[in-house]
Amino acid sequence: MKKVINFIKNPKTKMICILSILLFIYTSICALSYAQTVSSDISDSVFRLHVIANSDSVEDQNLKYKVRDKLIEYMNTLCANETSKEEAIKIAESHKDEFQKIAETTIKENGFDYSVKINIGNFEFPTKTYGDISFPAGYYDALRVEIGDAKGQNWWCVMFPPLCFIDVTSGVVPDESKEELKENMSSEDYALVSESNDNAGITFKFKLLEFFTDVGFITAKK
Repeated sequence: MKKVINFIKNPKTKMICILSILLFIYTSICALSYAQTVSSDISDSVFRLHVIANSDSVEDQNLKYKVRDKLIEYMNTLCANETSKEEAIKIAESHKDEFQKIAETTIKENGFDYSVKINIGNFEFPTKTYGDISFPAGYYDALRVEIGDAKGQNWWCVMFPPLCFIDVTSGVVPDESKEELKENMSSEDYALVSESNDNAGITFKFKLLEFFTDVGFITAKK
C-alpha cells in the first residue's frame, strides 16, 4: 500500500496522470466535434421518407408498403429533375396535401379507415443500409407518414438522392443514384456511407458517429 501511495505522490506520476487526463479530454472533444460536423454534413445531403405502420400485424405491414409505394411513385414524378435536397424538400412541402390525399386514398382502397399524419421535419433515424450504401444513426430531414396509431414497424428510404428505387433483389444502388449522392457529399462523407470502402479508419469513424448519436451528444436540428 505504501508503494502505491508513494507512486501516486510522485511529482512525475502526478504530471503524467494530469497530462493523460487532459489528452483524453482533448481527444474526446475533437472526436465529438468531428462527429457532429460529419453527421450534420451527411444529414444535409439527403431527404428521407419514414413510414410508420398502424401495428405489426401482417395486414397493417402490407398496407404500409402499399402507402409507401404510392408516395414514392408520386414523389418521383415531382422530383425527377431536381438536383438538390433543398429543392426536393420545397416540393414536398408544397405538395404536402397531395401526399396526405394519396395516403388516405390508398388506405381506403385497401379496406381500412386509419387516419394519416404527415410531417416534414428533422427526425432521429437508426443506422440504415440501402443496398451497398449505409447511413449512420443520426438526425435527418424527412417526410414522416404515421398511419393510424403508428405503433408498428417503421420503413425508411432516401427520397433524395433517389435511393428508394434500389433493386431489392440484388441489393445494389444504381450508379446514377450514387453519382447524385457523390455530387451532394464531400469525398470523405461519401466514403463513410459507402460499404465498398473497407478502410479500417473509415469504419471507426462510422462507429464514432453511431456512438455519439446513441449517447445523445448528437441531437435534432432546431
